Amino acid sequence: MRSSSEVLEGNKVKLSVEVDEEELEDALTETVKRLQREVRVPGFRPGKVPRRLLEVRLGPKVIREEVIRHSLPEYYAQAVEDAALDTIAAPEIDITSGEEDGPLAFSAVVEVRPKVSVAGYEGLQVTVPSPVASEEEVDRRIDRLRDQFAQLNDVDREAREGDVVTIDVSATRDGEPVEDLSTTDFVYELGSAMVAPGVDEKLAGAKAGDIVEVEAPDAPGGPAMLKVLVKGVREKVLPEADDDWASEASEFDTLEELRADVRQQLGTVHRLQATYALREGVVAELSKLVDEEIPETLVAEELERLQSNFVSRLSERKITLEQYLEATGQEVDGLVAELRGQAVEQVRADLALRALAEAEGIEVSDEEVAAEITAYAESIGRPVATVARQFAETAGLERLRSEIRNSKAVTWLVEHVEVLDEQGNPMDRALLLEQEGAPAEAGAAEPTDEAGPAQEAIAGATVERGEPDETEEEQA
Repeated sequence: MRSSSEVLEGNKVKLSVEVDEEELEDALTETVKRLQREVRVPGFRPGKVPRRLLEVRLGPKVIREEVIRHSLPEYYAQAVEDAALDTIAAPEIDITSGEEDGPLAFSAVVEVRPKVSVAGYEGLQVTVPSPVASEEEVDRRIDRLRDQFAQLNDVDREAREGDVVTIDVSATRDGEPVEDLSTTDFVYELGSAMVAPGVDEKLAGAKAGDIVEVEAPDAPGGPAMLKVLVKGVREKVLPEADDDWASEASEFDTLEELRADVRQQLGTVHRLQATYALREGVVAELSKLVDEEIPETLVAEELERLQSNFVSRLSERKITLEQYLEATGQEVDGLVAELRGQAVEQVRADLALRALAEAEGIEVSDEEVAAEITAYAESIGRPVATVARQFAETAGLERLRSEIRNSKAVTWLVEHVEVLDEQGNPMDRALLLEQEGAPAEAGAAEPTDEAGPAQEAIAGATVERGEPDETEEEQA
């Protein structure tokens, strides 16, 4: 077989393939053997029909069609491999000669994944939030803890934000009482905005014995009028932040020990958030370097995947799409447009990371692929051999390799971009490390629903997840 390729416009390549008669004869032999097993001829068992009789019964035209139908996909796949093409759509095949006899020649026009430019990636800068907790944050956390130990003292003055008021609420709708919206002796912290909108504003400045009225247009069941009686006002008195209080409120003996623990906890959260922001930021900045038009074929494929995943997540929460749209006030077209925007950006990011990986010579070893498959198989409780075979039989294997390669490209970016703080100053990378000196886990930066490489590959391919049969269990 001989093949050549020609680059066309629109990310398309034309393959021209020629298969000589000798190679077609091998394909003919295989086709005849298959037909001998499949075609039923009276007086002969399956597989025992003489070739000559089969050829006479079916005719040379039918047999030739079968040869081409079964062999052409293999010839096309071989031509794609020989030309090292990364195809993203089904080909348009045109047989130019050999449909009835002689050498077979055909052309195949296929869309390929474009190679984009990410020129300037070496000088990328990413801004991340501070990984260090400020003393003001520590103070606020300590104050929230003090608030839990606050005393409530009755006061004879107007209520103000932070005070705790005791109120009675009487609700009416069209002049009739609404019991479900009425309550007595309700203890409420002014400023918490836990009642109807506008209540806090009306209560601010009210004293014990005052009555305020508030319209509640969004009350459950329809608009209502709320009449609120202030029965008492108490102010919070927070305990002094000292060693005695710290020992009572925590397992620490001194206030400084408590502050140090709070500072460490906040720092851990900040480092994780900063690491997450860094990984997200490097991909976003790299994607901005891509000026090429994004192929609609890839966008449509990614959009379909996002839609499927979205519906699956709703199903896991036992929510229908209709219920979600009603609860959020969205229309289907709006949701699809939102997901399409995500699809475009994800495709752009994928192309950018592929370009970076190629530029930096980032590769994925078979051992890395095997390790990812093993980890995924263990996470879903399936035999590794079964999952590996299913990956190999679908598009999942190449997608998995691509996901791992992209992940390594992100890691390369994280290690090479310039990191800036929110004031635009270069940030010391050591601040992103754990206190003990170990790097923070890049993937654990923030709880998300994002899948790992194997799960991403699964999302793009069909891999059965049913129970393995006994033979598979024994082999595993």
